[in-house]
Amino acid sequence: MELFHRILKIAVEGNASDIHIKTATPVIFRINRELIAVECPYPTIEWMNKVVETITPVHLKKRLEEEREVDFSYFLPEIGRFRTNLFQQRGQWCFAMRYVRNNVPSFEQLGLLPQIKTIAEEQRGIVLVAGATGSGKSTTLAAMVEHVNSNFKRHVITLEDPIEFVFEDNQCVIEQREVGLDTQSFHHALKHVLRQDPDIIMIGEMRDDISFAAAMSSADTGHLVISTLHTTTAAQSVTRILDFFKAEEREQIRRQLAGTLRAVICQRMVPSLNGKMVPAMEIMINSPMVRKLIEENRLDKLSAAIETGADDGMISFNQSLFNLVKAGKVSEKEALAKASNPQALEMNFKGIFLNEGGRILG
Repeated sequence: MELFHRILKIAVEGNASDIHIKTATPVIFRINRELIAVECPYPTIEWMNKVVETITPVHLKKRLEEEREVDFSYFLPEIGRFRTNLFQQRGQWCFAMRYVRNNVPSFEQLGLLPQIKTIAEEQRGIVLVAGATGSGKSTTLAAMVEHVNSNFKRHVITLEDPIEFVFEDNQCVIEQREVGLDTQSFHHALKHVLRQDPDIIMIGEMRDDISFAAAMSSADTGHLVISTLHTTTAAQSVTRILDFFKAEEREQIRRQLAGTLRAVICQRMVPSLNGKMVPAMEIMINSPMVRKLIEENRLDKLSAAIETGADDGMISFNQSLFNLVKAGKVSEKEALAKASNPQALEMNFKGIFLNEGGRILG
């Protein structure tokens, strides 16, 4: 285990975000989105088997034997916590590990927009943080919880698989429940969570209709539910939610969602001029206009509502990217590569702004 721990230590010291380990190949770190091979002995089958046996939590060993893949957190004192996916390829074990910093970064450190603080302070409803894998959703979610923890007296219960950031009680009372260790499943935990007197329920990820139905039920009864969703735009998130449900259920769910949704924050990571990554953020607030569009099933107009909703705190990806370029944080080239509408953004850089959203809504 000494070599395994040394690999993790070097990864943290080298500012790697991810570690990939498999048999008979170089150990790979991901640093600033680039995959880099590390000079160290190639893992052998015997060594990998020993690591698997040592670090797999006892309660997951039976599942690993049956399913050949599991997720869990691995904590190494004085080095840190790693979100770990253990799986097989070609009959041999592989690790994909993501380093999770113990200290939750602040809004300022992450480059989050100030209106996200206001969203985090909501007392009821559903707030979603959306984006592709690796877009920083979990970190943004953690920053929101920590903001509340630092400023408000509330009871927070998190349901995670696995736990990624560890919170210390400050103003809030926080209980973190890990699926498989502290509860049988998301469904089981959500069934009982309202009996635990929460003010805020954080669900690591919305995965199915049962999770979202429970979230809406919790929001209906005066709780704030925050979670993540795998979508590429804020407007698309509404469609993604409806896709969880059967066709005959969607009308009712859509109307219920119109009443419980508070905001959708969608983000994309963009390489910055200083060699790091910064988030471009799209924010959809459930304003009267957005609520009406959802109620009337005019979901194709949501992007236009975001574009014209600056007074309500909304911002589109193009507007966010334009601001990042004007602030000298990212290049025009990188912004165009991440834009939802590159042609429109290119026109913005030339000083041409068309009120397309207003025209569409009109």
